[in-house]
Amino acid sequence: MQILKLNMFKIFILLSFVIVSSDLLAEQKKTLGDWDVHYIAFPSTFLEPEVAKANNITRSSTRAVINISVLDSKSKAALEVEVSGNARNLLGTNKPLEFTTVKEGDAIYHLATVNFDDKEVLRFTIDMKQGNVSQQLKFQQKMYED
Repeated sequence: MQILKLNMFKIFILLSFVIVSSDLLAEQKKTLGDWDVHYIAFPSTFLEPEVAKANNITRSSTRAVINISVLDSKSKAALEVEVSGNARNLLGTNKPLEFTTVKEGDAIYHLATVNFDDKEVLRFTIDMKQGNVSQQLKFQQKMYED
């Protein structure tokens, strides 16, 4: 059952990239040191109810899902890293992010959710650590209610 839940989530994410070509769901990547960090933030309503439930994600038109994946730049292997972070709006309101790790075969996803207001700009700061290597990802995204 756990594998089915994870496969459903992976299939949804992959289909989202194919079906929806807007900037809202465009995958983004930054190379930080020896890591390729893939990141995306999208409204939780884009998840099918069964997928959201299987991954303990509350669907809401004002809740976003943040997905972080870290790969070794050379081997492209998924890396197990500690992930933490926050989102801050333009007024300076800090919104801590609590990440959970989802493993599916060789793939590793770090997922968090955050509430937002329609057309709110969020500035994300994501801290990643593996052993004594640390990297920080920063990105900004305007969120829209679905």
